[in-house]
Amino acid sequence: MNVPYQLGEGGVISVPADKVYDARLKLAAQGLPKAGGVGFELMDNQKFGISQFAEQVNYQRAIEGELARTIEAISSVESARVHVAVPKQSVFIRDQQQPTASVMLNLYRGRMLDAGQVAGILHLVSSSVPNLQVKNVTVVDQDGNLLSKMSDQNDASGLDQRQLTYVHQVEESYVKRIEDILEPIFGKGNARAQVTANVDFAEVEQTSESYKPNSSPNPSATRSQQIVEKLGNGGAQAGGVPGALSNQPPSAASAPITLPPGAAPGTATLSGQAVGASGAVERDITTNYEVDKTIQHTKVPQGLVKRLSAAVVVNYRMMPDRNGTPKPTPLTAQEVQQINNLVKEAMGFNTQRGDTVNVVNAAFADAAVPVTLQEKVTDYVTNNASNLIKYGLLTIAMLYLLFGVVRPIVKELVKPGALAAGETEKAKEGATEAGGACWRLLVTRKEPRPKPRLRVAKP
Repeated sequence: MNVPYQLGEGGVISVPADKVYDARLKLAAQGLPKAGGVGFELMDNQKFGISQFAEQVNYQRAIEGELARTIEAISSVESARVHVAVPKQSVFIRDQQQPTASVMLNLYRGRMLDAGQVAGILHLVSSSVPNLQVKNVTVVDQDGNLLSKMSDQNDASGLDQRQLTYVHQVEESYVKRIEDILEPIFGKGNARAQVTANVDFAEVEQTSESYKPNSSPNPSATRSQQIVEKLGNGGAQAGGVPGALSNQPPSAASAPITLPPGAAPGTATLSGQAVGASGAVERDITTNYEVDKTIQHTKVPQGLVKRLSAAVVVNYRMMPDRNGTPKPTPLTAQEVQQINNLVKEAMGFNTQRGDTVNVVNAAFADAAVPVTLQEKVTDYVTNNASNLIKYGLLTIAMLYLLFGVVRPIVKELVKPGALAAGETEKAKEGATEAGGACWRLLVTRKEPRPKPRLRVAKP
């Protein structure tokens, strides 16, 4: 294009400032500059006669490029590269392999990804590739740190933190129910409860097929029935005029399917032939009945409470004695039983589940022995001795600074100034009253004299 340019670091092309926009328009007309990663635009210009292997490679490159572009949209990610390994499909299930993926992230300086963002990248890549599981995706940053480990839900002990949090929430909800129903009766802080929940996190899917025992034919449904009848002539030989008349096919049956009991000879059968005088008829009936079958598919949800154990402690009730002094008094057996029933109803007690409740009435440590004021002061001084000493020394230093340094300086500054200016001043007089010393100030009054006179009274 006859445009002067210079190549800089990182592939940067520098051109004169007055030709920047013209060069950009000309390059854009040619589809330049192209992004570092390619996406599904690889599938736009497919060559005729391309092999299946090349198509598969282009498709894999397109997926990797599109995933890299999507991950780079995250604010903390400067650039990303994605590598997907898709194994060749096999017709044998035991030989099938799961695809894997690796993600390389180049983060901006001073930025980090938390566990939630890493989990989002893992699920994003896993959802974009068929049969790719989250555990088969690895995420690494520019420093080689394994980020996919941050989103691992299980710790080293194999426990799921979300499951532990859920169990704690379940237990706390039951504790709150029990304490909320007992605090209005005994007061706040006079009832304590702890609940242990056995929660089942197993995900169970079960399909069962059951057959009922054989039942009588009447309530059962008939699937098929086959009846075969053979007529006998009682030992008589075949007779008649041979010919076409004797070889005619039997006529349509006009009698019921089964021969009524006690039918007289001459009654028509299934084949339309009359029963002979000897009544020899051979009949074979085969009946197939439907079998009762039940198919049941059950999916048990996670987080079901299998068992609850509750321990409740209730404080002694404060009752006045003969002198009117409040005294801790234990509850009666009937009251303890009522508390037990309330706790069971509050927690949803289920005997079949194996729940247990234990209610104990005992005196709490802080209420069993009354604490006097002297003991409280002693405990406070003992626990805060260092703070009290520090504050005491600080107070002494402030008093010394105020009365030993500031006060004499102010007194010396005020006294000469008042005498030199000839203004009315206050004099200080020392006197001893009630075993202590005090200062009395005497103020002079102005008289019709040429100069003011200061009068000082001696003690």
